[in-house]
Amino acid sequence: MALSHKGAARRRSRTEVLERPEYGWIWKPLLVLLVIYLVVCLGLGIWWSRTPAGFDVEQAVAEQRGPASGSPASRGAVTTASLMTLVETLLEKPGGYLRNDVAPPGLWLDNMPAWELGVLDQARRLARSLPAMEQSSAPVLEGVQERLMGDSRDWLYPSTEKRLEQALDGLDGYLAALGEGGDAGFGDQEQGLAAWLEAITGSLDDLGLRLSASIGSRDELRDLDIDAEALPTRTPWYRVDDVFFEARGQAWALMHLLEAVQRDQADVLASAGVTERWEQLVAELQRSQRRLWSPLVLNGSGFGIFANHSLVLANHMVRARDLARQVTEGLDEVTPAPAPTASEPPVVEVERSEDAAEEAPADEGEGEMSAPSGEGVADEGAADTGDAEASQGEAPTEGAATDEGEEAQAAPTGEEAADEPAIEQQAPDTGEGEMASSGSEPTPAEAGEEGSDEATSGDAASAEGEQVPSDTAEEGGDEATADDGATAEGDQPAS
Repeated sequence: MALSHKGAARRRSRTEVLERPEYGWIWKPLLVLLVIYLVVCLGLGIWWSRTPAGFDVEQAVAEQRGPASGSPASRGAVTTASLMTLVETLLEKPGGYLRNDVAPPGLWLDNMPAWELGVLDQARRLARSLPAMEQSSAPVLEGVQERLMGDSRDWLYPSTEKRLEQALDGLDGYLAALGEGGDAGFGDQEQGLAAWLEAITGSLDDLGLRLSASIGSRDELRDLDIDAEALPTRTPWYRVDDVFFEARGQAWALMHLLEAVQRDQADVLASAGVTERWEQLVAELQRSQRRLWSPLVLNGSGFGIFANHSLVLANHMVRARDLARQVTEGLDEVTPAPAPTASEPPVVEVERSEDAAEEAPADEGEGEMSAPSGEGVADEGAADTGDAEASQGEAPTEGAATDEGEEAQAAPTGEEAADEPAIEQQAPDTGEGEMASSGSEPTPAEAGEEGSDEATSGDAASAEGEQVPSDTAEEGGDEATADDGATAEGDQPAS
């Protein structure tokens, strides 16, 4: 009997379990699956957040050109191949492009998306400068710039990854054109290089300000060349690491691009004398990529227990900015001057001779005075040169020699110059010893200078075929000798 009751109870319990099951056990496998998913996401997040390693720009050229790497390429191949490698890094690194992810674990990450934004900013900046560096027309570069300038968070078609792949296709076609030996290639006169460096200087300055804005006390910026008044509002604590990794991304990309440009423009940098500064700029950016041993970006102060990673990186950015500015100034100093246009004719420097410089003060002082009469000219020429050669044309006077362009007066002809010494002999007899002139009284020194000028003009006139009779010249020499003696006698009473 007892056995029958026990058997009935067991059958009844089985029936109740089957009809009314208890689901309290099902949460255990769900919890296990959730823990596994979180662990996987955590591991992927740590793996995807690792900064990609650097690359050799020379090796990048060989990889991007493929079988054509053995043939020479035009100037600009290293820069183009390095830009392609930067874009490929954004697409092919662990996790791919994460900035536009809408699902975990990429949705939960913020350090690597900020780093990607920094790399993309420098790629855009170089893409904007490539058309200016190119010596010929290259429409494909305009398309590359348009593809890279899209929104970095687009995930619908066309997504950011799609546009980056299109930009890679355009750069690959341009790199192939550089190896064909055509007109494609960078210019050898630093076209667009200074403008790109100016853009780099501005970006580094902006990064230094943003990194410094995370510091609470502005007194800690005294050791840096940073204007505390120009700083933006203080960075929130949950955004400090984003700004830090964005600056690291820009420095990483810029470090490789500068090395590539140095390979392509080595002769330009050497001629400008900025090669050493350029290498210092690259070294400063390399120091900013040292490993971050802390799992978090610390924002300490002073010499406290915790470091201030933002302030350390801001120091690197500021020094890199100064070096970039020095390189830009060095390139501007050797930039060739533009050719004069048709509306602006070239200015030709005229060098004045020493004789003209000595005669200029005398000409200006006598410009307002009237030209000497024919008598004074004949007497001066006879007294100093002994030649009474005169021209029948108009001789330039002292007033006409001035820069103001005063009207010249006609000099006496040869016959009048021959008759004038006889009239001059009457001046010493009066005891005054004055020379007959229209309004000026030249001194003996001035008479000698004017006589030599008159003799020169006379020689020029005789060369043109207008000769003066020799008897007139001899008569003028005799009269000049008599005139000198009479003048000496006439000066004694006057004194």
